Amino acid sequence: MKASRRHIIGAPLSGVPLQLESEASSSYQDFNDNFVGDDTDFVHIDDVATTDGAVHSKRKNPLLVWLDDRDYYLTELIRMDGRGDYTSDTCCQCNISAPAQFRCDDCCDMQLYCQNCVVVNHLRSPTHRIKEWTGSFFRATSLKNLGLRIQLGHAIGEKCILPRKAFNNSFVLIDTNGIHEVSVDFCGCERSQTHTKQLLRMGWFPSTSTDPRSAATFRLLQHYQILSFESKSSAYEFYHSLVRISDNTGLVKNDRYEPFMRMVREWRHLKMLKRFGRGHDPAGVRGTKEGECAVLCPACPQPGKNLPSDWKEAPKAKQWLYSLFIAIDANFRLKRRAISSDEVDPSLSMGWSYFVEEKKFKAHLKEQLSETQEKSSCSNHNAVNMAETKQSQGLAATGVGTVDCARHNFKRPNGVGDLQKGEKYVNMDYLFFSTLRDNCLDALNVSYDIACQWHKNLWSRMKSLPDSHHISYLDVFIHFFVPKFHLPAHVNKCQTVFSFNFTRFVGRTDGEAPERGWSNINPVASSTKAMGPGCRRDTLDDHFGDWNWKKVIGLGASLAHKMREAVTETADHEAAFREFDAAISSDHRSAWTVEMEKWEENPNDTRFTNPLERKSIQITQAAARLKLAEMEAQELAHGIDLSLHPDISPSVLIASGLDLEEEQRRVRRTSEGMGLHVSDIQKGTLARMRNVLRRKIEMWRSAQVLYMPAVQILTSTVVPAHHQPSDNTEDISLWLPSNLKSKPCDSRLRDHEWDLRYAQAHDSLEELRQCLRVHCSMLTFKREWVRGQGSNTRAQNALARVHAQQVACTRRYRVAWEALNTLAPLLKKERWQGRLQDLKDEDVKPLVDPFGRETEGRRRLTWIWMMAGVDTADDGGDVDGVRVEWCKSRARAMRWAEEVQLLHEEMRRVLQFLDWQANWWDEQRDRRDCVTPAEHEGLVSYANKQADIRRRLAVRFRLLWATYLPLSGAVPPPDDFTEFPDLMLPDL
Repeated sequence: MKASRRHIIGAPLSGVPLQLESEASSSYQDFNDNFVGDDTDFVHIDDVATTDGAVHSKRKNPLLVWLDDRDYYLTELIRMDGRGDYTSDTCCQCNISAPAQFRCDDCCDMQLYCQNCVVVNHLRSPTHRIKEWTGSFFRATSLKNLGLRIQLGHAIGEKCILPRKAFNNSFVLIDTNGIHEVSVDFCGCERSQTHTKQLLRMGWFPSTSTDPRSAATFRLLQHYQILSFESKSSAYEFYHSLVRISDNTGLVKNDRYEPFMRMVREWRHLKMLKRFGRGHDPAGVRGTKEGECAVLCPACPQPGKNLPSDWKEAPKAKQWLYSLFIAIDANFRLKRRAISSDEVDPSLSMGWSYFVEEKKFKAHLKEQLSETQEKSSCSNHNAVNMAETKQSQGLAATGVGTVDCARHNFKRPNGVGDLQKGEKYVNMDYLFFSTLRDNCLDALNVSYDIACQWHKNLWSRMKSLPDSHHISYLDVFIHFFVPKFHLPAHVNKCQTVFSFNFTRFVGRTDGEAPERGWSNINPVASSTKAMGPGCRRDTLDDHFGDWNWKKVIGLGASLAHKMREAVTETADHEAAFREFDAAISSDHRSAWTVEMEKWEENPNDTRFTNPLERKSIQITQAAARLKLAEMEAQELAHGIDLSLHPDISPSVLIASGLDLEEEQRRVRRTSEGMGLHVSDIQKGTLARMRNVLRRKIEMWRSAQVLYMPAVQILTSTVVPAHHQPSDNTEDISLWLPSNLKSKPCDSRLRDHEWDLRYAQAHDSLEELRQCLRVHCSMLTFKREWVRGQGSNTRAQNALARVHAQQVACTRRYRVAWEALNTLAPLLKKERWQGRLQDLKDEDVKPLVDPFGRETEGRRRLTWIWMMAGVDTADDGGDVDGVRVEWCKSRARAMRWAEEVQLLHEEMRRVLQFLDWQANWWDEQRDRRDCVTPAEHEGLVSYANKQADIRRRLAVRFRLLWATYLPLSGAVPPPDDFTEFPDLMLPDL
C-alpha cells in the first residue's frame, strides 16, 4: 500500500534509516512521492530526532514536537542577552588590550570588538545597531557615539581637505532597521557638489533641497513603497514601527514623521517620472502631458503601438476586433475629509497619470452647479435618483469615479476623479470624455451600471465640456451596456437591449472589471481619507500604477487561462446549440435567424421586434376552463345540450374533480405535518377539514355517476388497498377518467380531463418556477441582510413555507403527468411529450442559482425552463418559449466563439505592444544631451534595462501562448531565461 503524504521533521539519527509505514511494499519512488517538504503539516517516519538529540516516536504534528523543545529554545534566546562564548577581554580582530565590549545586532557575527574595530568595520554600514557590554548587560549605543563620521562626496577612506559638518553636528538618517543619528561631513573642497547632490549620490534621499538635516535611504523608500502596495499599511504606521525598532521604551524622542511623509511623496513622484522616460526627454519634467505617466493596457487597441498599419481598411467582418471596451463605476469607500486645500497641499503631478487635472475639473463642475439631473425611468436606481442626497457633511469628496479597461481591468489615463455629492452625471461625463480625448478608434463599447439612463442625453451634455473633450460620436459606433451582475436589477427591456450576453462582437466581456479592482484599493481608504487633496491623489495614482503594472506582468497567465477556458466552452456550447437547432423546423430556424439578426443590428429600433421577449400568453388552468365554458356556450346556442345534471356540465364535473383532488393533497399535507405528538386542537382542525372534504366528495359523486356509470360499480367493489378507511378522506379515490384506464368512459370526458390536466401541468410548472425564483431571492436577501437569531429564524420559516409550496407544485405536476401519460394512448395524442416531460429531482433547479457558479454565458438549462422541441406541434405548443431559448442558446455559442477570436487578437496586440515599447526605450537612450559621461551612461543603462524587461516579458508570453499562437513561439528564449528578473513596478 502506498504511503500517505506526510512531512519529515528533523534529520534521521545517524545509522537509523527512515521507516515508512509499509516498508516491505514501499519503493524508493513511494518515498519520493510522499516527501513534500518543510511546509506541510505531518510527519511520516517512526522516529525523528529533535534539536536536543531526543527521539520522539511516531509524532505526527510538528507543533507538538516543538512544544517539547520550548525550554531549549527559550534558553537559547535568553543566552543571547549575555556574551555567550565570547567572554575574552581582548578584541579578536586587533588582539590588543583594548576591551572588547561592542557587538552589532545587524551583522552576522556575535563576537565582541573594541571601539576602534567596530568603527572600522562599519564604514560601509553606518546604520547598523550597536550594543555595548556594561559589565552586567548590553545597552544600546550608536556608531556616532563611538566616533564614526561619514564623509560625503569622496570614496570610503578618502579624506576631504575641507569637510563641513552637518548643522549642529546633528543629522538623522532613516533606514529599514530604524531611525539613526549619524555624524555627517559634507565635502567642501574644490570638487564639492551641493549638499543635496552629495546625499543623493550616497543613496540617501534628503528631506529638503536646502540645508537638509535628515534623509531616508533609497532602500527604505523602495521597501515602504512595495509594502504599501501589498499590505496597504499607512506611512504613519510604518514610520512608528521604525520608531519602536529604534527605541521601544519611548525614552528617546526624535520625530521625523512629516519629513518622512514628504520624502515618500517625492520618491513616488520621481519614480513615476523615471519609469515613463521623462528623464530622457529633452523637454524635461515640465514637458509632461496629461495622462502620459499611466501604465497602458497592452491588450487594448492602441493605434500606432499594437494595431496593424492598415487596421482602418480591415474588412468589415474583422473591424469589431479593434473595438475598445471601457467600464465606468464609482467607489464611495475612497472618501476624503474636508482637510487642507489644493493651495496648501497641491498634487505633484498635474493630471499626468490617472487622476484628471484638478483645476480644470473643478472649474467645469462649478459651471454646471445649476444643472438638474434627470430621474431614472428604469428601476429605482439610487445612483441616479439619490445622487443629490448623498451624505457629504464634513467630506470634501464622497468617493471617486473611475473609467477602466473593461476586459483587462486597467485604470485608464485621466479616468479617475473625485465625487463631491454622489454619482452625478456631470462628474462621470467629464471622466468619460477625458480618458477618450485622444481616442481615434471607430468602435467603442461602454459598460456602466446605469448606462440605460446615463447615455440618453450624453451628446447634448458633451457640448458643455471643453472642445478638447468632444468626440465625433457620429463617426464612431458606440454601444452601451449594463454589467452582467447589475443587469437583473433593471427592467426587462434593459436586460436584453443592454446585455453583453445578447449583443454581437463583445465576446464574453462582463463589464464588471472595476468591481474586481475595488478590493485591492479599498484598504487604502482608511489612510487616504485623512490626507490633504494633493497627497491623496498622488498616493492613489501610485497605487493605481502598481495595480496596472501587476496586470501587465500577469497578462501571460491570465490570457492563457481565458483562452483554455474559451476553447473548451466554445466547443461545448456549439455542440449544445447544434443539438438544440436540430430539433427546430427549417422554417422556424430561418425565420428566427432573420429576426435575431435584424434585432442585433439595431436593438433600439422599434421597427424590429425583440426575439428575446415572449409574445404568447402562457397556458393556464383558468384559460383552459374558460375555453371549455365557451365551447359549451356555443353548443347550447346551437341547441345541443349534453349535460346530464341541471347544475353540473361535463367540463364542470372534471374541473370540480381536479379541485377536490387538490383539496385532498392539502389535507394530506396537513396530516403529514402533524408530527408524533398531536394536540387536541390540531386533531379537531384535521377532523373538520376531513368532514368538509367528505361532504364535497359525496355531493360531487352524485353527479359523477350520471356521467360515469362505471364508477358506481368500482366504488362498491373496490379492494381495500385502493379504498382506505373512512377516516382518511384524503385517500378516497375520485375515479377520474384517467383512473378508469380501459373501463368504459365517454371520450368527451377524457378530452376535458386532457385539456385540464395539460393546463394543470403548465400551471404547476409555472408555479414551480415562481417558487424557485422566490426561494433564490429570499436566500440572497437572507445572506446579505438578515442578522440575528430572531430575524434568521423568521427568514428560515419563510423559506420553509416556500419550499413546501415548491414540493406541492412538484407533486401536482407529477400527478398531472401520470394522468396525461395514461390518457395519451386512449386519445391518440402524439408528439406531446416534447413540451412536458417526466419531472425528476435533478430537473428542479432555479433559472439562475445565486449560489451556483453558472452564469448566463455558461448555464445549461433544465427542461422546465426551456421545454424545447415543440415548435412543430399540431397545436402550436410553446413555440414562443422555444424561440427565446433558441435565440439565447445561439447567443451563448456566438459569444464564446467571439471570445476565442478576441483573445487571439489580444495576444497578438500584447506581443506587438511590448515590442513597440522595447523599441521606444531604445530610442530614448540618446535623446537628451548630458553634461557628464556618467549621466549619459545612466540614461543609456536605464533605457536598456527597460527595453530588456519588455523583450523578456514578450518571450515569456510567447512561450505561454505557444499552443494558441504557434507562429509566435518561433523566438527562442534567452540563455539565462531561468533567471527571469523580478518585474515588480518599484524595481523598474
